[in-house]
Amino acid sequence: MSKKIVQTAGREQLGDFAPMFAHLNDDVLFGEVWNENALDTKTKCIVTVVSLMSSGITDSSLKYHLVNAKNNGVTKEEIAAIITHCTMYTGWPKGWAVFRLAKEVWTEEGEAPTAKDRFQNELMFPIGEKNPYGQFFVGQSYLAPVSTEQLSVFNVTFEPGCRNNWHIHHAKNGGGQLLICVGGRGYYQEWGKAPVEMTEGTVINIPAEVKHWHGAAPNDWFSHLAVEIQGEETGTEWCEPVSESDYNTLV
Repeated sequence: MSKKIVQTAGREQLGDFAPMFAHLNDDVLFGEVWNENALDTKTKCIVTVVSLMSSGITDSSLKYHLVNAKNNGVTKEEIAAIITHCTMYTGWPKGWAVFRLAKEVWTEEGEAPTAKDRFQNELMFPIGEKNPYGQFFVGQSYLAPVSTEQLSVFNVTFEPGCRNNWHIHHAKNGGGQLLICVGGRGYYQEWGKAPVEMTEGTVINIPAEVKHWHGAAPNDWFSHLAVEIQGEETGTEWCEPVSESDYNTLV
């Protein structure tokens, strides 16, 4: 699930002077068009940069969209190729002007976005910090609290190949867990059953006393919300790791 794009600049700068323009900018352009799902956000960033360059717009608005492109995974090599290609059709002066802005953006302080940064840009929930229960996982996972009132809800993120050990949620009454995939691709498996692929929107209900594991696919990041179901005398029993031979059959 891509992170929802929200824009307020129209109302902040022109809300009183031109409310209709502010509405079209914030609610239609950024509220609807940028959040439409046929194109991913990275592609929309590239299309926008090319459109502004073709129109000869090389001011702060283009720099804003260059920064947005970088934040959504466009690399220095990719933007150089994009500008060079576009220059062949729009003209040399425009190419030089855009390269001057692009060099500022891609040489600003800070490293290029990591794989974790790029995955975070796709999520509406934070990845959080390294999982304090990491001793029960193979690979690196992260944990971010979403709600600690009424129901405990955490966003759990797995790097590619990361998975937790087999485990059981015990409860005298009630209990268990609910998983909702919010990004990437992973798997859930109950003891003695075939693995179930999890993609964005997949919901898994895990009753108490069922031995199971869940984690990322071998080559994909994966995030799910973990909802702890209330019950009596609840607790988690951590068991053995998922065997390499079983995990390596997954794709």
